[in-house]
Amino acid sequence: MPFVPREAVEAARPHVLGLFRIVVCLLFVCHGAAKLFGVLGGVGDGATVDTWAWPGFYAGLIELVAGGLVLVGLGARVAALLCSGSMAFAYFDVHQEQALWPIQNGGESAALFSWVFLLIAFAGPGSFALGAVLTRRAQAPAAADELVTAEV
Repeated sequence: MPFVPREAVEAARPHVLGLFRIVVCLLFVCHGAAKLFGVLGGVGDGATVDTWAWPGFYAGLIELVAGGLVLVGLGARVAALLCSGSMAFAYFDVHQEQALWPIQNGGESAALFSWVFLLIAFAGPGSFALGAVLTRRAQAPAAADELVTAEV
């Protein structure tokens, strides 16, 4: 395996994390859209979950809204923590009672999504996050004001 300089790996890390976040969230948001709107195959035979039905409707809402926030990188850490908890709940409440291992109980995606969103909550959204862009824009006028004040 060729040697990759540590500097190159560190420089690429936020970009790879940002792309990872985007791909994972696109998949996650598709689950929410399928539950709530019946698109992409819906729930089973193209149906939707019943409005306000526990826990399916709320899971779909979290997948769509919180997953969308993580996707664009707006409030990503908090939204990712909510997504992680939602998927942990789905695994233990729905899948775990059927069998011990995720491969046996159909809970692989719930387990993976739970851990992936926990990673995003702690590692941050990486590059291409709308929250970082908005923060930079908010800080830019403040920095310009400090520069003007310093010159006077």
